[in-house]
Amino acid sequence: MTGPDRPGTDAPQRHAWATGLLSLSIRRSVRGSLGGVWVRGPLPGGGAVLAPNHHSWWDGYVLREVALACGQPFSVLMTARQLARFPFLRRVGALRADEVRAGVRRARAGWLVVFPEGELHPAGPLRGVQPGAAWIARHAGVPLVPAALRVVLRGAQFPEAFVRVGPPVAAADLPDALTALLAELDADLLGSDLEAPLAGYLRLVPGRASRSDRVDWPSRLLAWLTGDRA
Repeated sequence: MTGPDRPGTDAPQRHAWATGLLSLSIRRSVRGSLGGVWVRGPLPGGGAVLAPNHHSWWDGYVLREVALACGQPFSVLMTARQLARFPFLRRVGALRADEVRAGVRRARAGWLVVFPEGELHPAGPLRGVQPGAAWIARHAGVPLVPAALRVVLRGAQFPEAFVRVGPPVAAADLPDALTALLAELDADLLGSDLEAPLAGYLRLVPGRASRSDRVDWPSRLLAWLTGDRA
């Protein structure tokens, strides 16, 4: 976690219309492609470093929508390779992983997401914890908050995102706390009724309803024409 910050990282953004359009696109993507975002646990009410596992393409987008639903500014550290591919994501809070001074400032102002595994991994157990999240939290003077994420297809038509948040931890306790949270979330999902909301979780961000959750007009028309009744 060393290296110079990029000049102008926190400077006022130009072309505000582009930022607004990108933000709207992300929101529509999450709400139109997922069945909702469900959350359990104590969400930080101010500046914090969130340290989640990173096992899904959706993770950053999901946490951004959770932050906005809580009225918190959102930033996220990304690898240099990914940010080079998608530089426009700076407009919605992305920073390069070595922009640590900017990360400290962002963590003091709102939620900064730092994936301690360092990069995207296949869904499964935690794959190591790097020190960057704890370093930024310590220098920013804000809580270090573990969070477990899963984006899974259950009994509905569209995948759902689940976030289980733990209380703030010390740097040395982050690996065990995150491992335990991930195991608890997996156990919650494994023991659930696939066609019912996951017990203990609040749907903080709405999503797309499955066809099984609504009776659309073609179905009603067909039932009327054929005389079929349940």
